Amino acid sequence: MKYCVGIDLGSTTTKAVILRAEGDILGRGITNSRSSYKVACDVALSEALIDAHFGLVSTELERAGISAERKQHLLSELERRFREQQYRGHLRQFAERVRRRVEGHRPAAELPLLQPETPKKDEEGLGEAVDGILNKMEQETPELYCAGASRKSDFFRDLAGGRFMALAEEASRELKVRFDALAGLFDKVILEVENLPGESNDFQMHVRTALETLDDSRNELADAVELSAGTVLESVANVGTGYGRQTLPFPKEQIRSEILCHGLGAHSMFSDTRTVLDIGGQDTKAIQVDGNGIVTSFQMNDRCAAGCGRYLGYIADEMNLGVHELGPLACKASRTVRINSTCTVFAGAELRERLSLGEKREDILAGLHRAIILRAMSLLARSGGIANEFTFTGGVARNEAAVAALTQLVHENYGDVQINISADSIYTGALGAALFARREWLREEGSNGGSPS
Repeated sequence: MKYCVGIDLGSTTTKAVILRAEGDILGRGITNSRSSYKVACDVALSEALIDAHFGLVSTELERAGISAERKQHLLSELERRFREQQYRGHLRQFAERVRRRVEGHRPAAELPLLQPETPKKDEEGLGEAVDGILNKMEQETPELYCAGASRKSDFFRDLAGGRFMALAEEASRELKVRFDALAGLFDKVILEVENLPGESNDFQMHVRTALETLDDSRNELADAVELSAGTVLESVANVGTGYGRQTLPFPKEQIRSEILCHGLGAHSMFSDTRTVLDIGGQDTKAIQVDGNGIVTSFQMNDRCAAGCGRYLGYIADEMNLGVHELGPLACKASRTVRINSTCTVFAGAELRERLSLGEKREDILAGLHRAIILRAMSLLARSGGIANEFTFTGGVARNEAAVAALTQLVHENYGDVQINISADSIYTGALGAALFARREWLREEGSNGGSPS
């Protein structure tokens, strides 16, 4: 099966969307952007292909006459077990490299790993702590992926990092091992693991192992899984975009601007779109498009990440929260605190000042979200205002407080405008890139006298 792929390399996350020859979406994938942009692209594409394979399983279950409700249950069970196997694969790679570093490869200039009062040797104490942490992480894996389990993230760095640090704190108290040494060990090894595509994204291997762990539903899924695993997916065209597009391992003719890709992607998702706002990790874009998704004008924030996702990341760090927790907390506000600046440099200082004045965290966060949206509204005004329909894209479109503030301000300033927000809004740029890739492929096929298949 042939497909076209679009890659959106953002400052925070890298997204991939793959399309069939007919133009419908075959799969989507997302991962952390990392030090190796090539690996980030590979992992995002791998995740999109995994999504595509699950889509093929779904199609086969439908053909087998499985009811929609039963099909959803079977797919949910299979994916949950698949993600558990994927996590275990990452954890094996992580554990192997952590233990390798502990086995005498530590530079002599590093700080002592144990507090002075303990009589244990450095190597013994660190090794005992690391073994305890890794063994507990392995033992906790089934609970992490049990039915009904709630996970704050699907990224290995987030899942493993949270547990490793919590267990490292316990080990530092019980074994007198320096916490900063354990934390430093994690920081070094996670970079290595993130830059290893490895076995962790192997659909064929993990899905068959996942199937074996299912008892009641194994027979119902077996044929669909084997057909999906045996389907060869062939890339025929690709286009890259995003904040880091110039670093993508693509020829320059396969690179498109974020503006063009978000405009076309938003138009594809909502065909009556005329204005697009994208708030990503590092920049904000206000875009006007015509009835064909062609950009007619745009404005971007200049010079800094003020009012973008990166700013929210700084605020989350200052409050010791996850970025995903900011929106729900802000929605609990009883009042909106006025924020004077959305500069990331001064974000922490103003936040601490507000807290010292007795302001509630949720009220401050409500003000922060409103300040971000006010900055975006200024860009929209300079790009030509808001025309019906208006589409909000990017990672910040998943933030319910940002959505609420935007909805209020748009209706106050532009009246009853249709506001479109998709659950897949973070993939808009990658979708636009994939559409550009498909256009190029169809053009080449046409010029060669062929037809897509």
